[in-house]
Amino acid sequence: MTTLEHADIRRILPHRHPVLLVDRVLEIEPGARIVATKTVTGSEPCYAGMDEDLPASAYAYPASLLVESFGQSGAVLWLYSAAAQGEQREGTLIFGSAREVTITGSAYPGDVLRHVVEIDRIIGDNAFMRGEIWVGDRRIATLGSVLAVVRDGLTADDAT
Repeated sequence: MTTLEHADIRRILPHRHPVLLVDRVLEIEPGARIVATKTVTGSEPCYAGMDEDLPASAYAYPASLLVESFGQSGAVLWLYSAAAQGEQREGTLIFGSAREVTITGSAYPGDVLRHVVEIDRIIGDNAFMRGEIWVGDRRIATLGSVLAVVRDGLTADDAT
């Protein structure tokens, strides 16, 4: 199995701090599956300005960032797979949608998210994926269908 370090991920994804939410790839099987990690830290922007009197439960990592980190892991798989086949995906990478999302647990500062993403199919510049998010031996989320797309001629402003 191939592994990828953070420098490799930065060469694949256009995202940068503070929105790059994948730290390492533990396993990648081009065209099929990826296992990627993201360490949640207390210095993340989502925790900035929080009142010190809040209970520990207030520090649950936001569900939107769980899903975004999962989507970025899937994008690494898709773009790495395309490059391995000699294909280039040119254009703006867009997180299209997430369906059948079930969040059953939380992650907190100090936890390591483990994303297990599988490609269901690729149709042109559209990738359909599914998978799970784990913290240790606890599955904290299941994503039944995630769509990522690449569109030509868009700027970052057009994608928002």
